Amino acid sequence: MKKTYKIEVDCANCANKMEEAAKNTEGVKDAVVNFMALKMTVEFVEGADPKEVMKKVLDNCRIVEDECEIYL
Repeated sequence: MKKTYKIEVDCANCANKMEEAAKNTEGVKDAVVNFMALKMTVEFVEGADPKEVMKKVLDNCRIVEDECEIYL
């Protein structure tokens, strides 16, 4: 399952960091951040709970970019 989320991030480099952090989160099969559109598309592993996974994604993203936001 894929879902798209609105994000808030200051620069393209930070968006790349967010994308890598999301990809490395348990329960995420793939993630793509579009800095120009300020959107993150996340593909979840089969059987994963998107709400729980996205809480972990947000935590991981804030480790690399503390001022980022993902609107869940």
